[in-house]
Amino acid sequence: SEASLITLTTKKIITKVVLFFTFLLSYSNKLKMSNANKNKMIMCDRLQKMTHFNKHEIEQLFDKFQCMCKLTIKDKPGKMDRLMFRDFIQNDFNMTDDILMDRVFKAYDLDNDSYISVEEWIKGLSVTLKGGLEEKIKHVFDVYDLNADGYISREEMFQMLKQCLVKQPTEEDPDEGIKDLVELALKKLDLDHDSKLSFKDFHDSISEEPLLLEAFGPCLPDEKCSTHFLAMVESPQRSKHI
Repeated sequence: SEASLITLTTKKIITKVVLFFTFLLSYSNKLKMSNANKNKMIMCDRLQKMTHFNKHEIEQLFDKFQCMCKLTIKDKPGKMDRLMFRDFIQNDFNMTDDILMDRVFKAYDLDNDSYISVEEWIKGLSVTLKGGLEEKIKHVFDVYDLNADGYISREEMFQMLKQCLVKQPTEEDPDEGIKDLVELALKKLDLDHDSKLSFKDFHDSISEEPLLLEAFGPCLPDEKCSTHFLAMVESPQRSKHI
């Protein structure tokens, strides 16, 4: 009948429309994946020139970052917030000091938008895991300069040492012991005797005695954590389990 013919024709049209939009969606997804892979390759090439990582390591770090950021907030897709970063450095680098973890986050957050992009993350890891002494001195100074005024003040030293030192049960006034440590640090590191540490003071002192690099608290992964993390990144087999 005529009605049946119209119904059949309508169904065919609907089927064709559905197939067409399915094709468009599939093509769009493939295009997005292609663009994403292209952008990843461009970024890897750029970071290879700017960091101490090779292409394979950068690709593994990129994949790890993407995996960690799957549950990121909607308005900042593919970025790491402060809480996620703290979880990362606690679990992978065994850092626990609240003040210093916050400052390490700030040091990684190069554009100061309160989030860490994959590029910022890889650049930060390049310094903390593979950087030379000069890079690490700059990084650690920025972490210790709590108010970012270009100096490590007496008060900042006291605050950091108080956080990282364990109070002994026999101590009546632990603050006095910390004040003594601050004075010792100033005596050793304050080369121009102005009661605060400039970057030059810190740089020149640590260049002479590198063991004093983390004098006010740990803000770099220790050797064991660094070795373990790098082994996972460098090995094609183990990197799958990062």
